Amino acid sequence: MSFFPKIVFQHEVEEYLTKVFRNNEGWSMYYSRELSSSCFDTCCKLFAVILLIQLFFHALGTQEAEKKYQSLLSHLSHPPAFTTVRVNTHLASVQHVKKMLFEEIQKQFKGLCVPVLEHPKLQDILLIPVIGPRPDLKKHASEVIVGAQCGYAVLRGAHVYVPGIVSTSRFVKAGDLVSVYSDIEGKCKRGAKEFNGVKVFLGNGISELSRSEIFSSSGPLKGLGIRMIEPVYLSPSFDNVLPSHLFLQNLPSVVVSHVLNPQPGEKILDMCAAPGGKTTHIATLMHDQGEVIAMDKIANKVKKIKQNAEFLQLNCIKAFCYDGTKALLVEKTEDKQEGPPFLPESFDRILLDAPCSGMGQRPNMAYSSTLKEVTSYQPLQRKLFTVAVKLLKPGGVLVYSTCTITLSENEEQVAWALKTFPCLQLHPQEPHIGGEGMKGAGLSLDQLKLLQRFDPSAVTLRGMNINSLQDSREDDLISLANKDCIGFFIAKFIKLNSK
Repeated sequence: MSFFPKIVFQHEVEEYLTKVFRNNEGWSMYYSRELSSSCFDTCCKLFAVILLIQLFFHALGTQEAEKKYQSLLSHLSHPPAFTTVRVNTHLASVQHVKKMLFEEIQKQFKGLCVPVLEHPKLQDILLIPVIGPRPDLKKHASEVIVGAQCGYAVLRGAHVYVPGIVSTSRFVKAGDLVSVYSDIEGKCKRGAKEFNGVKVFLGNGISELSRSEIFSSSGPLKGLGIRMIEPVYLSPSFDNVLPSHLFLQNLPSVVVSHVLNPQPGEKILDMCAAPGGKTTHIATLMHDQGEVIAMDKIANKVKKIKQNAEFLQLNCIKAFCYDGTKALLVEKTEDKQEGPPFLPESFDRILLDAPCSGMGQRPNMAYSSTLKEVTSYQPLQRKLFTVAVKLLKPGGVLVYSTCTITLSENEEQVAWALKTFPCLQLHPQEPHIGGEGMKGAGLSLDQLKLLQRFDPSAVTLRGMNINSLQDSREDDLISLANKDCIGFFIAKFIKLNSK
């Protein structure tokens, strides 16, 4: 059930992804294994039958790969089936926050009974089912066009803030009922009175401001622009909702910190930390005991990390504006410093949640990056990875993760790392909630099983209404939440020695 159009890539990126997802490594391995085992003295007829069977299964495999790829494109344009929030267990229990959150959601949804679920393997998160899409909403004559990023936020429960508004109908006034649309191609001119380009309906809301106020010449405004009352996807708004107790975070992003498994008293490095979701989670899992070093090379993002740490009342986090590729201290100095660069083998555990092409993010209906931009991430990731290996103590843990779906940034990086650094060994992950790795990078089946790839196309794209929700078993809903999430990848390594 696809409500929105499939995600659109630039042509060269589409061709690149198509080749990756239709790779036939598994089938070629099957051919070589079967054909080499056939004896030359086998009659030609029997050999022909075997070959035809192989070709038949190859064709089925190709069709299945194509079906899976098209399903993935549809999933990426829709939001995940659940909103995931991580509880700040440093300040409150999950049960206490669950009760407060349930009351807040009932208030927002005017008494509609939507459950708040606890996850059996991720005991610090709460899951809220997303109701929708709702196809029967009436569209109003007054329209508001928002940018793509604002639109994606609305589909995940946000209201519309003034900076996200691109245009409105001519006579929009405060208090008007308006229909909100997303300009997914970025072609609407700011301040336009109408827009007839490609736009996607997001739902209805009440305008908090008039058109003249929104596009005031006195300078850019801030604050709420449209209060959504009938969104296509009904998901709670978390604007100022239990801010010190909750952190909005995608499910696989929570899994990462649990896989890292930080312990109280350890020294941990989060190499590319902004905006600080995983950093604060690591500190919470350590009971705020030890040292968590967070780095990012953009100053405003580092400021956000510090704000989040302060807001969640975590004191063991130290955030620095620094380029992770330069974080290794080449020559030892007599001056002691707490910040980067660092001496080799300084950290017990390192999280490298690497900069990536971000193709796993949902919802996304139009991906604008060029193939040059997409392929630029692999060399950067390898530079960061090389530094991480040198900064890690023998016996330490390195977790590598991305929020993308490409083979080159995920399984290929694992294969490269194992070949480049003999001191590294893949390690089982706990919890293991995602699927195994994708074939095509030359990794063995046993190695692929040690990886976690969260693939949204692993489940059928479907809507959820209040009736189907009430008829569903909790175990089935948890299983759906594990699969219908963003695209993500996790690999865990142990450093065996210093070489």
